[in-house]
Amino acid sequence: MSDLTEVEVLWLEKRIENRIRFGRIVKERKLDRHRRVLSFAPGSIFAFVRWTSNDFGTIISRIDILRAVAPGQRCSTVPYVTPGGEILLRLSGWPKVERVLQMIDAVEALGIDPADVAPDHWRHVHNRLSVNENPRPYTMARHAAWLHRQKVMR
Repeated sequence: MSDLTEVEVLWLEKRIENRIRFGRIVKERKLDRHRRVLSFAPGSIFAFVRWTSNDFGTIISRIDILRAVAPGQRCSTVPYVTPGGEILLRLSGWPKVERVLQMIDAVEALGIDPADVAPDHWRHVHNRLSVNENPRPYTMARHAAWLHRQKVMR
């Protein structure tokens, strides 16, 4: 068994799209022309977007922001993710998924890699959007506090 968390991404034009929105991929393996397996190191954070449609339109729209787990750590199962991950955010339905994607764009506009954002921020976004409330934006001050906390905790 590998220490890495593996995610199977898939693309079938106008039918299925499973993709990584952000995260640091440490290994990639091509299965065929439509499927790849991407691997993430323990502790790394990544966003996994799943979208499926049929002849009548979109039937699934979901985003999961996960933290890759180390061997032996508890984790939640997530389709296409082996062994699973620590769920920081899990939302479905296009309006909520679109809102999360906008928040990721806003973080990137600050010049911050979303994979470096404080995990508590993604939990906050999940909690607020789950009850149809607006989450607080991520700021440079909050990011600086997170980086300082990491330095102190080492």
